[in-house]
Amino acid sequence: MAGAVFITLIIAFSIFGVIYVWISTRNKERMALIEKGADASLFATKKKSFSNITLKFGMLATGVGLGILIGALLVEYTRLIEPVAYFSMIFIFGGTGLIINALIERKENKDY
Repeated sequence: MAGAVFITLIIAFSIFGVIYVWISTRNKERMALIEKGADASLFATKKKSFSNITLKFGMLATGVGLGILIGALLVEYTRLIEPVAYFSMIFIFGGTGLIINALIERKENKDY
């Protein structure tokens, strides 16, 4: 029992340490750039639209669903092994959905 608590504390402190080092390093870099006369607009981040995220997850979920369906059809009507059929189709159709999403986002960004 004590081992599990110890491991949990180590993981929590490690995550905190990594985040702290990342934030402090980023702050030091920004301060150095400001001292050298860099423009503050370098630090502005683009606001992400949630419509792109929902489109991405929607297309991924649709691709995974199609992959499961096609995998089931392959198992039923061919001699393909069940795990191979399911996993291959899930990855093929899920990846295709993400590629189509990337093409849609690229076209959308060109318009601006």
